[in-house]
Amino acid sequence: MAQEKSIEKNIDSLLQQMTLEEKVGQMNQYNGFWDVTGPAPQGGNAEIKYEHLKKGLVGSMLNVVGTEEVRKLQKLVVEETRLGIPLIFGYDVIHGYKTLAPIPLAEAASWDMEAIENSAKIAAQEASAVGLNWTFAPMVDISRDPRWGRVMEGGGEDTYLGAEIAKARVKGFQGDDLSKPNTLAACAKHFAAYGFAEAGKEYNTADIGTSTLYNAVLPPFKAAVDADVKTLMNGFNILNGIPVTGNKMLQRDILKEKWGFDGFVISDWSSVGEMVPHGFAEDLKHAAELGVKAGSDMDMESSAYVLHLVENVKEGKVDESLIDDAVRRILRVKFELGLFEDPYKYCNEEREKEELYHEDHQAAVLDMALKSIVLLKNDDNLLPLKKDQQKIAVIGQLANDNNSSLGSWRLGSDNNTGVSVLEGLKNQSINFSYEQGPRIFNEEANFLNEVKVNETDTSGMQEAVALAKESDVVLMVLGEHGFQSGEGRSRTQLDLPGLQLDLLKAVHEVNKNIVLILMNGRPLAIHWEAENIPAILETWQLGSQAGNAITEALFGDYNPSGKLPMTFPRSVGQVPIYYNHFSTGRPDPESTVFWTHYGDEKNEPLFPFGHGLSYTTFKYTDLEIDTNNQNSIEVSATIQNIGKVTGKEVVQLYIHDKVASVVRPVKELKGFQKISLAPGASQKVTFILTDKELGFYNHDYEFVVEPGTFGVMVGTNSQEGLTGTFVLN
Repeated sequence: MAQEKSIEKNIDSLLQQMTLEEKVGQMNQYNGFWDVTGPAPQGGNAEIKYEHLKKGLVGSMLNVVGTEEVRKLQKLVVEETRLGIPLIFGYDVIHGYKTLAPIPLAEAASWDMEAIENSAKIAAQEASAVGLNWTFAPMVDISRDPRWGRVMEGGGEDTYLGAEIAKARVKGFQGDDLSKPNTLAACAKHFAAYGFAEAGKEYNTADIGTSTLYNAVLPPFKAAVDADVKTLMNGFNILNGIPVTGNKMLQRDILKEKWGFDGFVISDWSSVGEMVPHGFAEDLKHAAELGVKAGSDMDMESSAYVLHLVENVKEGKVDESLIDDAVRRILRVKFELGLFEDPYKYCNEEREKEELYHEDHQAAVLDMALKSIVLLKNDDNLLPLKKDQQKIAVIGQLANDNNSSLGSWRLGSDNNTGVSVLEGLKNQSINFSYEQGPRIFNEEANFLNEVKVNETDTSGMQEAVALAKESDVVLMVLGEHGFQSGEGRSRTQLDLPGLQLDLLKAVHEVNKNIVLILMNGRPLAIHWEAENIPAILETWQLGSQAGNAITEALFGDYNPSGKLPMTFPRSVGQVPIYYNHFSTGRPDPESTVFWTHYGDEKNEPLFPFGHGLSYTTFKYTDLEIDTNNQNSIEVSATIQNIGKVTGKEVVQLYIHDKVASVVRPVKELKGFQKISLAPGASQKVTFILTDKELGFYNHDYEFVVEPGTFGVMVGTNSQEGLTGTFVLN
C-alpha cells in the first residue's frame, strides 16, 4: 500500500511537469524503424520518429530486441529528453522467445494450469533477458470457429477453461513482483469478441448478442484483470457496428469503471487509424478523438495520437483530463516495472547470454509438450508401440521438418531449431525407415506470406506406398505447416492440405496398421481419417522439443493425458460447432424434416470438447450431490483406473440451468481436476458449486443466481459422464 501511494505521488509530480505534447507522447508507440547501433536516420518517416524519440514524444517501442539495442534506445530517451521518462519495450512473446513451448491452443489441451503458468514464466525469463519488459499476450479470445487462424493463439472455445488459462498465463508472465528483472507486463487481448469474427475471416466484423458478450466473451478478460494484468489490447474488429478501438462501453464503462482496471489499454497495430476505412471516423484526426474518448490509452503505430491529439485538445474536442488519465495509467505500469528506478534493468548482457535456449528451459517445454498431446483414437491398443519389435515406416514431409512444428507467432526464435520427429526417434534409438511421399509445400514458408501448397506433383507417392507395404506399422506425420495458422491464416477448408489425404489413402490400401500423427494449429475436419485409421495422436505444433515429446508418447514412455480445448467438426459445414450451444425449440429427431438438423450430416462433432484418451481406462462411479450446505452444492464422483498402466485423467464437471430468465446453454463446464491413478487405484473427486458457478449475467450486465432445477454431469469429456439433478432454492 505504501508503495502504491508512493507511485501515485510520483505520477502526480511528473504530470504537473509535463507539457500537453509530452503527455500525448507517452500515448504513442512506434515499431522499430532503424538499426539503433548505426547512424541516426536521415530523411523520411524514420527521421521524424527519431526526432519524436529525442523530444519525448514516444512512450513505448515494439519489436526492438537485444540488450544492446534496447540500452541505446533507452539511453537516447532517458538522457536526451527533457524529463527522461523511460520507454517500455513490447514484443509478441506468445509461446516462448527463443526456446518455444507448444502453441497456446496446444497448451490449453493440457488442462494443467501449473504447467501453463510455468511455460509463461520461462517465456518471460528469456524475453526479459533480451531487454523486453512487455508481452502482447495472453490472447484470451474465446472462439468457436477453427477457420479463424488465430485459434492457435488462444485457449479454445470454453469460457471457464479460458478464464483459468488467462489467470495462469498472466501470473506466469508477471510473477509475484513485477519489478523483478525476469518478468514481463502481460497484455490480455483482443478486447473484445475478436474470436467471433464472421466466417472465421481475419479482421472481420463480430456481431453477437449481449448474452454471448457478457457470458462467453468477457469472463476471461475479467479473470485477467482480477489477476492484475497490467495492460489490455483492443482489436481490429467491429462489435455490433462499433470498432472496439472506439468502443466506450467496453473500454470505459465495463473495463475501467465496472471492473476497476487501473492499467492501460493499447490499440492493436494501427487499429486507431483503421477506424477510418471501417467508416467510423472521417479521418485520422477524428480517429484520434474517438479512440481516446473511448478509452484507448496508447496508439500502436498509426501516429494518430502524436499527430492530432494536441490539436484535438486545443480545439475543445477532447478534454485534457482524458489525456491525463491515459498518461497516469501508462506511467503507473512503468513505475511498477521499476523503470524509473533503473531504466536499464532489463539490459544485462550476461543474462542475455545465459538464458537463451537454456537446458532448463528445454526441459520445461518438453514437459509442456508432453502434457499437450491428445490421444484421439486408439483401436485395439495399437499404441503404445513396442521398441525394437516392429518394422516401422515413417512417412510425411512434416516428419523431417524441424521448423513447422515450432508453430506460428515465434518472432524471437530461430528457424529450424525444433526437434523433428525423425530426430526424436533417433534420440531414442528407434529403428525406422523413412520416405517423404509427395511434398506438402512448394517452397519455404514464412510469417508474412501465404503458404504455397503442392496440389499436383505426386512424386514420392510410389516409394512411400512401397515402404508402407513392407512394414509392420506406419507412422504418418501429416497436418498443416506452422505458418498455416496464426494471424491472417483463415481457411475455408479444414482438411489435410494438398495431397496428404491421397497419400494416406494410398498407404491405407497396403497397410492398415497406421498411426496418424497430426501436426496442426486448429481443429481439423478429418472424417475419413477418423473412420479408417486405427490410432490418431493430436500433437498440434509442440515447439522446440516436438519430436522428443512425440516419440515418448508413441512408445509409452509418456501416457497421453491431454483433452481437446476445441470441438473437432465432422464437416466444415458444421462450423461454428461447440459443446455449450443452446437448445432450439425443436431439438429432438422427428419423422419429418421439421427439427434442428442437417440433411447431409450429423449434428454431433467428430471429437467433442474435452475428449482425450489414455493408454489406460478410467471408470466413473458413485455420483453424489449434496445440497445440505446453504451456500454451496457439493458434487463428487469416484474415478478408478481399471487398466494396466498409470495414467492421468482430467475429471470434468458440467451443469445445465434448465429454466432461466436468459436461456442457458445445454451444458457448461464449471470445474475440472487433473488426477493421476496407478492401475487399480481409485479416487473420490469433489467439486464445490457456489453462486459464481451457478449464476450468469443478464442483459443489463447484472450477475444473477436464480432458483430452479440444475442438471449436472461429471465425466471424461463434454458428452460422456455420470448425470444427475439438484434443485437450487
